[in-house]
Amino acid sequence: MSRIAYLVSDYYAPSHTFVRREVAALRASSIDVDVFSIQGGGAAEMSAESLLGRSPSAYIAALGWAMFTRPLAFLASWWLAVRHRGPGIKALVWSQFHFVEAMMLARLLHRSGAERLHNHFANSGATVGLIASRLTGLPWSLTLHGISETEYPAGLLLGKKLETASFVACASYFMRAQAMRAVDPSHWPKMAIVRCGIDMTALPAPTPFSDAGPARIVCVGRLSPEKGYFGLLDALAAIAESDGEFRLVIVGDGPQREAVQMRATELGLVDRIRFAGALPETETLGEIARADVLVLPSLMEGLPVVLMEAMAMGRPVLASRVAGIPELVEETRSGYLFTPSDWDDLARRLSALLSCRADWDDMGRIGRAKIEEEFKVELSASRMARLFSGEVMP
Repeated sequence: MSRIAYLVSDYYAPSHTFVRREVAALRASSIDVDVFSIQGGGAAEMSAESLLGRSPSAYIAALGWAMFTRPLAFLASWWLAVRHRGPGIKALVWSQFHFVEAMMLARLLHRSGAERLHNHFANSGATVGLIASRLTGLPWSLTLHGISETEYPAGLLLGKKLETASFVACASYFMRAQAMRAVDPSHWPKMAIVRCGIDMTALPAPTPFSDAGPARIVCVGRLSPEKGYFGLLDALAAIAESDGEFRLVIVGDGPQREAVQMRATELGLVDRIRFAGALPETETLGEIARADVLVLPSLMEGLPVVLMEAMAMGRPVLASRVAGIPELVEETRSGYLFTPSDWDDLARRLSALLSCRADWDDMGRIGRAKIEEEFKVELSASRMARLFSGEVMP
C-alpha cells in the first residue's frame, strides 16, 4: 500500500472525531498515513502538520521551490486556483491564499514521500488539496459528508472536484445521489459508499434506563439555525403541557445559545433543561451514555455521527427524516423519525418514544446491531484501503 496523506480544514475540530478514527484504523492496518490540517492548534496526540501559522519565509520558500522545480506545473496550478473559485474580487483574493497554502502542502507532501492525497469534505480545504495535487501529480480523492457541500459556495465548485477525483467516498447513499446529479454519468462508477466509522471499544458503558420519573433526554449539536433547537423547545413545551416528565441536556455551543436559552425561559422549560456547553469528546459520550434517549431535531444534516454513537451505546433515538438519517435509523425499531420542520410531529413522536420505556432495551439492541453491522470503524477503514489500492466498489 502506498503512503497516503490526509488533508482536513481543521483536523482538531471536535466534530471531526470520525476522521481521526479513520486515520487511526488505517494506521492500525499497517498503512502509512500522514495528516495535514489547514488550521492548527490541536492536542499532541492528534499530531497533524498545519499549513497556517508558519513564518512568511516558509511560504516564500514553498513558492520558490514549486516555481523552480516544476515551473510548468506551477503555472498550471496557479491558473487552476484562479479559475476554481466563486465569482467576485473577494473570491479571487481568497484563491491566491488557497494557492499559497497548496504550494506549502505540496512541499510537505514531497518531503513526506506521500504517493496520494485524500480530502475529507468538499470545502476550501479540498480546493487546496486539488491545487496541490495538480502541482505534484499525486492522485487525489475526496470524501463527501453532508448537504452543505452541495450549497454555495462549495456546491458551485463541486462538479470540478468530482470530475478530477480518482474516487469519491460518500458517507451516505443520499450524498452519493447529490454527487451523481452534479456530474456526467461517466463519473458515477468511481463513487463508493464508505460510512463514518465508530470505535466500539472507545465508548463508555451506558447507564441503565430509568424505570420511572422524568425521562433523560440528550441533544448534541451546535446551537445554530440548521439544528432546529427552537422547534425542539416548542415540541417539549407541548409535552410539558400534557404533563410529560423529562429532563433535557443540550451539549453544544454556537451563535444561537443565548436566544435558545431565552426561548426556554419564555416557554417555562428552564428548570427542565441543562445547557452543558461544548464538551470534549469523552464528556460528550458520557452525557449520551447517561441519557435514556437522544433527540436530533435538525433541519439539515448529512449522516450524524452522534446518532451512530448513541445507537452504538444502545440508546433509542429520535431524528428528523432528512438526508442520510433514514439509512441509519429504522422507524419504530431503533427509534423514531419525524417530518423535518413539523414540530407537532416531533412532539407526537417524542411523546410516543418517552411513553414506551418497556421497548427501550429492544430498540437499543437493534440500534447497536445496526452499527456493528455497517458502521464500525474497522469496516470503514477496510473499504478506504481497498479504494486507495484502486479497487472499484459500489
